[in-house]
Amino acid sequence: MDMESLKQYLLTNDNRFAELYSEHQQYEKRLMELTELSYPSEAELLEEQTLKKKKLYLKDQMEEIMRHHKEQSAVTH
Repeated sequence: MDMESLKQYLLTNDNRFAELYSEHQQYEKRLMELTELSYPSEAELLEEQTLKKKKLYLKDQMEEIMRHHKEQSAVTH
């Protein structure tokens, strides 16, 4: 199973993965809004940095779930 197929499978069958993905998408949307600002305030710049860190953390969590699932699949096949 390739990574995209695995991601789609987990979005459908793993509630935790789906929650992480949804939150990641929300952060991505907000980051896009912030990067489009011509003159962001200090608070907006700080929010951007914070969201990037949170987004990266979520990505790491999703990758861990994917890695675990691939390992489990390899053991059972």
